[in-house]
Amino acid sequence: MEAYLSKREELISEDRALRPDGFASKSLTPDERKADEILRTVRAAEAESVWGLDRKSNHPHGSQQMFPGMEFLTARKTIMGTKIFDILSKMPKGGLLHVHLDATVRADVLLKLALQQPAMHVRISGALALNSFKTVLPEFRALPQSQWTQIAGITDAQHVPGSWVPIQNARNNFDKAMGGPEGFDQWVIGSLMIDPSEAYHTHNTGAKIWEKFESTFGVSGGLILNMSIFAEYIREFLLSSIEDGVSYVEPRILFWDKFMVGEDGEQNVPHRVWVQTFERVMNEVRAKMHAQGRDDEFVGARIVYSTVRVCESSELEWFLEDCLALAKEFPHLIAGFDLVGHEDSLKPLIYYYEPLTKFAERQKEEGVNIPFMFHAGETCGDGSPADLNLYDAILLGTKRIGHGFSIYKHPKLMEICKEKGICIEMCPISNEILRFTGSMPMHPLPAVLNHGVHVALCSDDPSIFGNMGLSFDFFQVFVSSEVSGIATLRSFVWDSIKFSSLDDEEKKEAYGKLERRWTTFIRYIIDTYGRSM
Repeated sequence: MEAYLSKREELISEDRALRPDGFASKSLTPDERKADEILRTVRAAEAESVWGLDRKSNHPHGSQQMFPGMEFLTARKTIMGTKIFDILSKMPKGGLLHVHLDATVRADVLLKLALQQPAMHVRISGALALNSFKTVLPEFRALPQSQWTQIAGITDAQHVPGSWVPIQNARNNFDKAMGGPEGFDQWVIGSLMIDPSEAYHTHNTGAKIWEKFESTFGVSGGLILNMSIFAEYIREFLLSSIEDGVSYVEPRILFWDKFMVGEDGEQNVPHRVWVQTFERVMNEVRAKMHAQGRDDEFVGARIVYSTVRVCESSELEWFLEDCLALAKEFPHLIAGFDLVGHEDSLKPLIYYYEPLTKFAERQKEEGVNIPFMFHAGETCGDGSPADLNLYDAILLGTKRIGHGFSIYKHPKLMEICKEKGICIEMCPISNEILRFTGSMPMHPLPAVLNHGVHVALCSDDPSIFGNMGLSFDFFQVFVSSEVSGIATLRSFVWDSIKFSSLDDEEKKEAYGKLERRWTTFIRYIIDTYGRSM
């Protein structure tokens, strides 16, 4: 038996050594080993005390058995009360490499920003009632002053659907039977988020949940693409990320609209001003962190230029040239290029082969470097066009792969990712809510790690899913695997900087800041939770 157990341990060690966190696990400091033991003990204890067999959740459509890594929206409140979440919420998380800017600020905060704008108006396409809260959605727009109206509200009998109403009027005079001003807030916030009932009951197919998901952008777009709000929106995103331990971000900004609404209410603000505003706010946040003696908490931010994979191949050339022009003017800010949107229903990467290969040549001509960072494999398909996007992303030279959910089905592609250092930006909670997986224990992330492929944990669209920052995604992954430990967490964090678009000197500085904060974090675990062990 002793010989057998020795061989067994040797085989397990050889297998786990293939993982990206394999090296880190062998080089942990004594304090990290102690913190690892504490974390594993707490996780095991909470598996019984929080997620035990006799625990049921208050599911909107009947009680449900609770378990670690279960559906996020049902378990969110429970998660926030755990010791593991308390620990992970204080962990320095490095970079957030896959997040869409137009879904990064809490819905209630975005509404608050909108209510401060006198030019902001709202309209609806049909009559609003309690039973149509989820189907009659608000549309927002900041109007030129000459077009401002004095219409009293959107819920009175005399209201004509389609007419613009000042947002404050709409809120203040919202029908009391629908909740008054607070009812207005609930209606708007509900149109900007996915709730548990929608995620797990009414929208019970991929097509239905994506329809709800995409509808939120139709509501938020009129609020965010407004220069009166845009700067404060970016500031809120950066500051809230910092508060959750994220020190560097590379948001995907959608440049589909060629102009943003300006202070005058006209749609006349070009893309270069968007980027200038992003840089100005980033520098203001950096100055604020410095003034507070918190330089280690913020490294910076860059932009992944994005457009939607719905345009024709010829139309894409305009966006690629626009991206090229921005990269020439702001080489320190444009991190890469991506095509976004529902892969299962929109155009595959191969459709854009010609403009994308031409774009690579144009970069050489203009002396700039704009890596591809393609969404690919965000699908349950096997051999479907969305699944085959993985092959094209790699052949086209992508630096990172957004989601890569189906890549675990392709051993050769995982081998190439490992050899070429292509990082997978995985978004666990997003994948679960959008019905690619039913829970974290079913998620392919461990399979990808076990093949030695590097992964950066990301939140994708946190304002829609309620997984603000990165703590929730780290939690769901950590409690769903008994293999994961301090070495795994450290590997995720350091890889988020390693595979960022920062240059070598910037990465060196970022690692230094991370190391100092990581040491403090490890001491927090030991000092706070080690005494009771």
